[in-house]
Amino acid sequence: MRRTTGKLLAVAAVAGVLAGATGGTALADPPVPPNAADIVGVGSHTTGPLFGQLSTDYNAYLAGLGDTTSPRLHSWDATGSSPITPKSGAPVIARPSTAGAGLTALDTVPNGVDFARVDRAPQTGDLSTDLFVAFAKDAVTWAAKSGGHAPANLTTAQLKGIYECTVTNWQQVDPALPPAAIKPFLPQAGSGTRTFFLRAVGGGGTPIYPGPCVTTGPQENQGTDPVLNDPDVVFPYSVGHYVGQVYGGHFTPTDAPGPLTVRNLNGLAPVAVPTGTINAAFAASAYGRVLYDVVRQADWNAGDTRATALRNIFANAGWICRSVTAQADVRSYGFLLLPAAACGSSTHI
Repeated sequence: MRRTTGKLLAVAAVAGVLAGATGGTALADPPVPPNAADIVGVGSHTTGPLFGQLSTDYNAYLAGLGDTTSPRLHSWDATGSSPITPKSGAPVIARPSTAGAGLTALDTVPNGVDFARVDRAPQTGDLSTDLFVAFAKDAVTWAAKSGGHAPANLTTAQLKGIYECTVTNWQQVDPALPPAAIKPFLPQAGSGTRTFFLRAVGGGGTPIYPGPCVTTGPQENQGTDPVLNDPDVVFPYSVGHYVGQVYGGHFTPTDAPGPLTVRNLNGLAPVAVPTGTINAAFAASAYGRVLYDVVRQADWNAGDTRATALRNIFANAGWICRSVTAQADVRSYGFLLLPAAACGSSTHI
């Protein structure tokens, strides 16, 4: 994998971004199909709600400058009715509900999707023409039902055994636990959280292959799915998304932890209490991950209006990395800021 670092841009349209813009009420899906020139994204549920807020605030920022011509930012939720028309003039597509589906849409609908929200690093099978632009830090842990049979802590080795189905009863974890069958669940195929978790549990190299006891299907980070309301369920969960739900107040009747609470992993607490932030030590562990917005390299380097808009939003000197408002949004939705030099840096296969 080759890595390049985003460079500072001297772009007039981002002048004054450090002043930010006044945060407004976040939109969910765009209210109408966006204009053909707008910057439109789809993909991971992990950062979907955050990008609803970022879109609202970026568009308010442009309006506050009196800018009526620059492309606006829009982001389609990972959940909702399907199909969708991403933007004016684009084909109708099935709503992308995962990072993988977002990348597919980016690669196949060039006149409808300009970026994909992705919560994993580039991997084999991704296109070398896709540029992964970093913007925030997250972590992934496991969650279980409050008051259920699961312990407060599991190790990587125990999680590996649970998801490979060699550890199938809680008494194999600790003889003091109830003699109940463990029920491991994973988000749907294509989920970045699923991919990252299985790779981390496998030691950071090749992801482990889930055994026959594992059930696949729930939307990532939605503990309200009825199948997860079980005392023996184990389910991967974005720590940042959980923090945003619980401490940031960014939840809906379906996008919430429900009965689940995030648990310790290898003796590390995922959430720092009482601050209600991702535990920095946990984020620095093998379970910390970088969050990306993925764009087509050809668009990024084209030197046209779309390239300028993409860089004004996502690059190191762009609005997300430099605006006080955007940084406050990232923190409010539970994620950690990257070091200044790392935000807007890019990598690809």
